[in-house]
Amino acid sequence: QVQLEESGGGSVQAGGSLRVSCAVSGNGRYSMAWFRQAPGKEREAVASIDIYNITYYTNSVKGRFTISTDNARHVDLQMNGLNAEDTTKYYCAASRWLLNGDTWDQSGYYHYWGQGTQVTVSS
Repeated sequence: QVQLEESGGGSVQAGGSLRVSCAVSGNGRYSMAWFRQAPGKEREAVASIDIYNITYYTNSVKGRFTISTDNARHVDLQMNGLNAEDTTKYYCAASRWLLNGDTWDQSGYYHYWGQGTQVTVSS
């Protein structure tokens, strides 16, 4: 059984940086991703990294966020240049499948989810 545990959320002023981390327990290697979901809105894919370290980003975070992993036991999301629109809860997700540019952002392809960590950006 795979368990995901997020950490590192918090509050920051606009323009600041935060790093959220996901600890992955269990055997195997997975396509990993960060999603976010604001109250009353659909879950949105933010970034993904596969077992070959190929990364994908949603357009709104390109150039500001960086996803990385160390042997797939921890998956980090470095967030720079944060703005108020980035305020929401961030979730770590893992997929048993090798996803690609057409599928990485589909939440239905992910099999495991963390509980989420809140990121709040004040203007």
